[in-house]
Amino acid sequence: MIFQESLIPKNLEQYNKLYKESVTDPETFWSKVADSFLWKKKWDNVLEYDFSKPYFKWFTGAKLNITENCLDRHLIENPNKTAIIFEPNNPDEKVVNLSYSELHQKVCKFSNVLKSNNIKKGDRVCIYLPMVPELAIAVLACARIGAIHSVVFAGFSSSALSARINDASCKMILTSDGSFRGNKTIDLKSIVDEALIDCDCVETTIVLKRIKSEITLKKGEKWWHDELNKVDSKCDPVDMDSEDPLFILYTSGSTGKPKGMVHSSGGYMVYTAYSFKNVFNYNDNDIYWCTADIGWITGHSYIVYGPLLNGATTVMFEGVPSYPDFGRFWKICEKHNVNQFYTAPTAIRALAKHPVDLVNQYDLSSLKVLGTVGEPINEEAWNWYYENIGKGECPIVDTWWQTETGGIMISSLANVTVGKPTFATKPLMGIQPVLFDDQANEIHENNKNGVLGIKFPWPSIARTIYGDHERYKSVYFSAYPGYYFPGDGAFRDNEGNYRITGRVDDVVIVSGHNLGTAPIEDVINKHENVVESALVGFPHEIKGNALYAFVIVKDESKNDGIVNEINLLISKTIGPIAKPEKIQLVKGLPKTRSGKIMRRILRKIACGERKEFGDISTLLNPEIVELIVGDSF
Repeated sequence: MIFQESLIPKNLEQYNKLYKESVTDPETFWSKVADSFLWKKKWDNVLEYDFSKPYFKWFTGAKLNITENCLDRHLIENPNKTAIIFEPNNPDEKVVNLSYSELHQKVCKFSNVLKSNNIKKGDRVCIYLPMVPELAIAVLACARIGAIHSVVFAGFSSSALSARINDASCKMILTSDGSFRGNKTIDLKSIVDEALIDCDCVETTIVLKRIKSEITLKKGEKWWHDELNKVDSKCDPVDMDSEDPLFILYTSGSTGKPKGMVHSSGGYMVYTAYSFKNVFNYNDNDIYWCTADIGWITGHSYIVYGPLLNGATTVMFEGVPSYPDFGRFWKICEKHNVNQFYTAPTAIRALAKHPVDLVNQYDLSSLKVLGTVGEPINEEAWNWYYENIGKGECPIVDTWWQTETGGIMISSLANVTVGKPTFATKPLMGIQPVLFDDQANEIHENNKNGVLGIKFPWPSIARTIYGDHERYKSVYFSAYPGYYFPGDGAFRDNEGNYRITGRVDDVVIVSGHNLGTAPIEDVINKHENVVESALVGFPHEIKGNALYAFVIVKDESKNDGIVNEINLLISKTIGPIAKPEKIQLVKGLPKTRSGKIMRRILRKIACGERKEFGDISTLLNPEIVELIVGDSF
């Protein structure tokens, strides 16, 4: 264990005590947490900040390298402990277990590959790789030499990729010949080739062989394995200032142009490690699995950095939950004796549609903690998860956080604080959430809805949007001066638990009434034949705006009368004003890979647009857009 026992609450009483300390005297508290890490030089000041600028500096003057804390420190006591378990897409392919010693060696070796190709501290390196160990190795190798990694999810299109490469002026791209996804192979190299037509900043491309396709390399392109053969495995870590950037990660673009969030070295390290330990109640010999992709913040914080900083064993899965069948997740849990399992509500709802026999054929008794991430989980999915996967014995941590926050902000702590279905529950240590009313006044009473804000900085807050600090200020700090504004609404119950109610920009003014889409969606979802719904507004001659509902049903044979039934339900629960002008039954909803509904696309469809949806390759299910459009006219 890297943290002192006194910093890890074991029960609700200890949580309350620590939480009070963390918000009464944040600097002393975070100084104690930071003392758990290896620093080349200690800090001069714990915190300097100004919300109006905005700037946030944690552990100023301190020197460190995050990879020493992820790797080197564990070599003394646990060199042979498994760091990464790699579960390939094909269940018949051999599992790869990398010990901390092996991972350290591979990271050092690839660090030297980067250096031999003219990458130095401060250079940006784009990583466009499938979920293979080399992805984690590349991330850590960049961090070891002070290069700034910018991972782009390897499902993005060439235009999405080139936009991100150019925005960060990346000097190098790391990719592979292709990737496996279920029973398909994806040609990543041709996507990269197309992207690079518009990227003058890239000097070198290094290509990993994964699918073994026939590729002829062009000028400036090199094989990953050839480059490894040229270097040794000794590489000292570069000293980084606590505020030096560690990585740039782009938001998924569910609300417009992607934003390159910049995260720092010191603060990010301290917060991700500490939040991982507390939320998941991780113990030294546990096997932890987060099903996300490292291309998203969840993968950065809770597949790579958070677990490795704690000396944990983290599972990397290359495949999809449906291949070779919908029991794959549970097969992996049994195979590796997984103790903590962390996934998205989207995946849970998809799996819940299939016979529970696909779950029950596997032994899931090793599971101790279940987690959800990406969006609020609905009660039906929560109950299915709790009863069928956790067998009624595993706490569920419903985690609320963002790319921008770097780490989990509000969540129950497994076996410490009390979980509650559909609630993220309590803030983590040091996090100070508030609710605002319509007049931007802070709401002090409980049992109230409002707009969520955070009133004090935390170590892993993003420092800026790369190349656009004004946008950073206007998006997150101008609506409620002196607070961080995440863009979400929330409800706080009498016990001080928070439920995230949805994006506050999903408010539609209908006939002068402000209607939040989230409560209406909740009502629609209560219909026994509804899986999920999404509401958007569209212009209306008389009302100014009207509501358009996209609804996924469970059983299409029971659709007769469902529109009237939904409207009746809304009228009874909220009032006739909240009834949608149009209800369209759909096969699915356009979602980003992180599980967010791409509402801008739905708004365009509701407004009668048939095309010009922008880049939809970033979607989990781009084909659904055409289906919805086809049925909407």
